[in-house]
Amino acid sequence: MKASDLFVRSLEAEGVTTLFGLPGEENLDFVESLRGSRIRFVVTRHEQAAGIMAATWGRLTGKAGVCLSTLGPGATNLVTAAAYAELGAMPMMMITGQKPIRTSKQGQFQLVDVVPMMRPLTKYTQTIVSADSVAARVREAFRRAQAERPGAVHLELPEDVARDTTDRAPIAPSVARRPTADEGALARAIDAISSAKRPLLMIGAGANRTRTSQALAAFVERTGIPFFSTQMGKGVVDETHPRYLGTAALSRGDFVHRAIDESDCVVSIGHDVIEKPPFFMSAGRTIVHVDFSPAEIDSVYHPDLEVTGDIANAIWRMSEGLQSVDNWDFSAFLRIRRAFGEHLAARQDDDRFPVLPQRLVAEVRRAVPADGIVCLDNGMYKLWFARHYACRTPGTLLLDNALATMGAGLPSAIAAKLVSPGRKVVAIAGDGGFMMNSQELETAVRLGLDLTVLVVRDDGYGMIRWKQAEMGLPAFGMTVGNPDFVRYAEAYGARGHRPASAAELGPILERCLAAPGVHVVDVPIDYSEDHRALGDDLAEAAKRA
Repeated sequence: MKASDLFVRSLEAEGVTTLFGLPGEENLDFVESLRGSRIRFVVTRHEQAAGIMAATWGRLTGKAGVCLSTLGPGATNLVTAAAYAELGAMPMMMITGQKPIRTSKQGQFQLVDVVPMMRPLTKYTQTIVSADSVAARVREAFRRAQAERPGAVHLELPEDVARDTTDRAPIAPSVARRPTADEGALARAIDAISSAKRPLLMIGAGANRTRTSQALAAFVERTGIPFFSTQMGKGVVDETHPRYLGTAALSRGDFVHRAIDESDCVVSIGHDVIEKPPFFMSAGRTIVHVDFSPAEIDSVYHPDLEVTGDIANAIWRMSEGLQSVDNWDFSAFLRIRRAFGEHLAARQDDDRFPVLPQRLVAEVRRAVPADGIVCLDNGMYKLWFARHYACRTPGTLLLDNALATMGAGLPSAIAAKLVSPGRKVVAIAGDGGFMMNSQELETAVRLGLDLTVLVVRDDGYGMIRWKQAEMGLPAFGMTVGNPDFVRYAEAYGARGHRPASAAELGPILERCLAAPGVHVVDVPIDYSEDHRALGDDLAEAAKRA
């Protein structure tokens, strides 16, 4: 068989059912091999979007999502997606075409040295130089992509190698189990937690695994220790739980930081310094690191104790050792939680229009079912959703606080809908981020997806405008023009909607979620209170708690 046929059969052996990407001259043999396979080829309008879709597939399934590009500009368009997956710990494989490596027919035209370009952004990158090596390269790439810590891998398939023949067969995936934590490390962690007066749990992105989520829910029920999450740890434990203290959406001054100030021991579960951490390093507070891997030491994160191994197993064993502790006092945490709840409730029903961010989040939460998936782009609204949107289950609020790239919301939502066609999916993007990959509306319409897209419009780069104001700088360079988003959606064959008041937003969302097809909702938003609401006023409210 051809090497490209073996490559596709090796993908099938890995359980790949969907591949995202664009065809090009140098990958046409691979595309032809796809045509005769069971794998669905989702043709996108940009390689960056294909990569984000593949990364989101990996994030939601734990199995590497796969994307395809040609050489040169197609490969360079995958660079942001590679960083998105690698920093966000999402298993993803990129396949790029390349010119023949034994002959030259076009000189240096479109020639980019892709493997060295991808090396800093991936766990593994290789050029396939012979048909006989295809199966081994694919198996190794998948193994590395899916191993903890997950991330991006890349294989380059030159045009002449793709056409070579081989009698090799795919290599079956191996069965592997994660190592468990050392007994001595667990004993020291149990002792530190049990001897503390006010222990606190921090749940990070690495805990966002099914078994770990179940183990943590049981741990909180058994011990009663309060918890908060990082942005990428949202939903690991039900955020309507009475011991939930909030999400660390800001760097300082929030209710979460007030709770940290009261703690004398923080158990950091699945935290990675790539996630923007809350600042809890200070004398007199013990930090216990629980993760698949040892802690990466940084000036803002240097734990005292480390429990390295399978997180779910470590949590279960710690739970067994913390069955009854009489010296814990959680009264300060619960007081902060009550104050936080009162703060979150403020302005959820405010009728001002353009809509306030608190009202926006409340309406989305009311409209989206508990198992519905909300995919955020990056912008000012992300902070509000991280703080105010209560997740009931893991993987229901997809946000990126690692690379934090704009343009990810819509492609991520398309992948989420393909992974879970029976669930409601909503993409939320600012006007700036939406316009970076808005062409994928055509992809969503062509695929016949039922998808709701909220474009949060402030006619500018709101997050940077807020930062500019915080620095005391005059407003400059932040305003953009926009198309009429209703007519823009209709040009792609989607349905466009625009509420004329805050009261209309909720009913429009409900109708869009109930109706088939792609719906785009243009939501004007008022960020004028952000500087105060997310700055001095918030800090004062947290102090009073």
